This record gives sequence, structure tokens and C-alpha cells, in this order.
Amino acid sequence: MTLEHGAFLYRDVDEFLAVTVPFLKSGLEQGQAVIAVAREPNLAALRDVLASDAPPIDYFDSADFYRHPVHTLRDYQNVVKQSAPRTVCALAEPVWDGWDERQTLEWIRYESLINVVFQDSGASALCPYDSATLPPRVVAEARRTHPWLLTSGQRCPSDEYVDPVVFGSGCDRGLRFDRPRDADYLPIDGDDLHKLRTFVGERAGKHGLAKQRAQNLVTAANEVAANALQHGTPPIGLWVWQDGADLVCEIGDNGFWRPGPSPLTGFIPPDSALQRGFGLWTVRLLVDLMELRAGWDGTFVRLRSR
Repeated sequence: MTLEHGAFLYRDVDEFLAVTVPFLKSGLEQGQAVIAVAREPNLAALRDVLASDAPPIDYFDSADFYRHPVHTLRDYQNVVKQSAPRTVCALAEPVWDGWDERQTLEWIRYESLINVVFQDSGASALCPYDSATLPPRVVAEARRTHPWLLTSGQRCPSDEYVDPVVFGSGCDRGLRFDRPRDADYLPIDGDDLHKLRTFVGERAGKHGLAKQRAQNLVTAANEVAANALQHGTPPIGLWVWQDGADLVCEIGDNGFWRPGPSPLTGFIPPDSALQRGFGLWTVRLLVDLMELRAGWDGTFVRLRSR
């Protein structure tokens, strides 16, 4: 069973309801597990119109559900697993306001990743985009991350759709890895990472990270450094600096990744802790943003927490 993943471009609440209500009712009629994740006032409007429908629909506010791309991938994955053997019918309206440029790019990449993570789930997913208020770039990217579009009442394949691996490669090429010259530096020259954990923890405290978020950053940095010690090429180092509200932690080594990492590396939820990519998937869950660059000058993993 293959995933049905489309973008719906709407301009007001009435147009939103005209498409989403039949979509959700169709899921109920087909015996699917139906979930509606929408922004207000759309969510309240859906509840009012569909209040009498049974079996019930699970409703979630997008503002709560869309806080972190990898967490959201994990949450939808849990919905699919817990609903089995039924397939899932999901109305999934992302949140696009309040993100900086890096975060916006991660959410755009997230929409592309859906096509890989859930490709064999048999789920039906409709992602509404408010074309009247969203930035033109976000609406344009919807055409590149969804295999089909629904606009003006017409469904059609998206001629601009891009394969997720190709799309992810484009995202990676746009990453900038500038590092300030005054970044705090710690060489990593042994298997005992106690000094690294103390180094990161002290700077997280000075930056004002909450206790749990500071501990998460320490754990993520430790995981990346341990991976570099096992697979990388010395010298291996750690840099920490402040970038606005973010505390940035970067681990790098001189190793050349052969073959190079896939643009999907660390984004696909592993089936178990033994599966390749589990470490980087875990790291992505621990921090606000993880970026990876591998080239002839080495491999660098950058962690951001705020």
C-alpha cells in the first residue's frame, strides 16, 4: 500500500471546509483511523461541522503538534503504528510562522521526507496551505514536496514535485558552515568524554539553557563525538559558540565519508537501536537543529539549542 500525499491550497475558512470535511468523512467511511491536525480557526470550524460524526476523529492543534520536525515525524509514525491494521487518514496542516530561515528549511525538508518515511503505510495525507497569507516561497515549495495538488477544486499531479533524495541534496547544498574565530575549542583525543561533557555543560549553563535542554545538548554532543572517535579520522575537535538565541556546538574530524551521507541520513525513524542511523536520529530528537556536512575537508556535525 502506497502513501497518498497531497497539498491543498486554500484562501479562507469556507474553502478550507469545502475540501477537508469531505476528505475526513471519506476516511471515516473507508474505516480508516482519522486524525485532523489544523491551525485555528480552522480546527474549531472542523469540530463544529463534524461534531456528530462517529466513529470520532482525533483533533490536534497544529501549534502543539508542529514544534520540531523530527518529533513530528516520530509522532505521526506512532499514530500509524498504533492504528494498525487500519490505515490512517490525516489532515496535516503545518505551522509556518515563528521560524527562522534554518528552521523553515527543516520544515520544508520535513514535508519532503513524509514521502519516504510513510511511503508503504497506505496512509492518505492532505496538507492545507493558506495561499492568501503564507509567504510565496512556502507555497512554492509545497508544489515541490507533494506528489499531487488540490487547488480551485481540481486535483492534479504536481509537475514540480522533486524526489526526496534530490530535494534533500539541494537543502544540504544551501547550508552554511561559517564558524566564528573566537569559538571555544576543545580537542578530542581520547575515548574518555567526561571532559567534553563538562565543557559543553558549563557553556550551556552560561548560555542560560534550561536544565533538561542543557542535558540534551550534552548527550547529543557526546553521541556525535563517540561516533567521530569510532569512525572518523583525527584530529577531532569540538567548537562551541553563541549565535543569537542559539548555543551552537560543532564536532568535526578529518575523515572523508565514503560513500557520502545520504540527504536522508538521520531523518528516517529506525526500527530499532541496532539499525544504522539510530544515533543521528536520536541526536536530532535531542536538539533544536542538527546539520551535517561531509566533504574533502572532513565531516562536521553542528548542533543548535536555544
